[in-house]
Amino acid sequence: MSDLMARKRLLLISNSTLYGHGYLDHVEEEIRDFLGRVRTVVFVPYAMHDRQGYAMRTSDRFRAMGYALSSLHETSNPRRIVAEAGAIFVGGGNTFRLLKSLYDNDLLAVIRSAVEGGMPYIGSSAGSIVACPSLKTTKDMPVVAPPSFDALKLVDFQISPHYLDPDPHSTHMGETQEERILQFLEENVATVVGLREGGVLRVKNGSVTLKGSAGARIFRRGAAAVETTPVAQLNELIAPSTTVARLSA
Repeated sequence: MSDLMARKRLLLISNSTLYGHGYLDHVEEEIRDFLGRVRTVVFVPYAMHDRQGYAMRTSDRFRAMGYALSSLHETSNPRRIVAEAGAIFVGGGNTFRLLKSLYDNDLLAVIRSAVEGGMPYIGSSAGSIVACPSLKTTKDMPVVAPPSFDALKLVDFQISPHYLDPDPHSTHMGETQEERILQFLEENVATVVGLREGGVLRVKNGSVTLKGSAGARIFRRGAAAVETTPVAQLNELIAPSTTVARLSA
């Protein structure tokens, strides 16, 4: 394991609001444990159109947990703020809007560098997807066009958050999330973690652990999908399969 991988610390959340709970309530304990002694957090509200309202809501929630939160949309120098941050939280919303704004503000390299240097990264929904190599496993509509689908590449697998299992009693004839992931794998060589609502991935010391209240479904090109439940260590499950290795050689 490289020193670079060992320094990365990420908390990748499927959803910020779980049915029956308030905003971030279901992951408050995970966030507290993850941040440890860090008391200040920089917030990236770019996935939402109403950045001010989103930042105010998130600031209030983090204040209730004992953290001071500042939002990037309120500064003229977001690159400097990120470089000096104690931790960063990238919120959910529209993944295309989020990634375009990260490009527009020239933030991908500075966020990547900060996380590789040990800055804790929290992502929720779209914020979890942009931690991956690309945004190709999002379900969002392309309301704007980022210059590239390439994302932060903080992890080497893809996440498909809000994962829904096919309903055998449904009369809906559209594609299921699993079918869309399999279409992605027809064109791309990557592992995809279908992260159900309530699921959380924690990356620390090079280890990827599934936590939270829900399981995940792991998809790899040329291999059968695998079910996993919390608490599970996922490194072997998300490693490329033998078939994938042959295809990418």
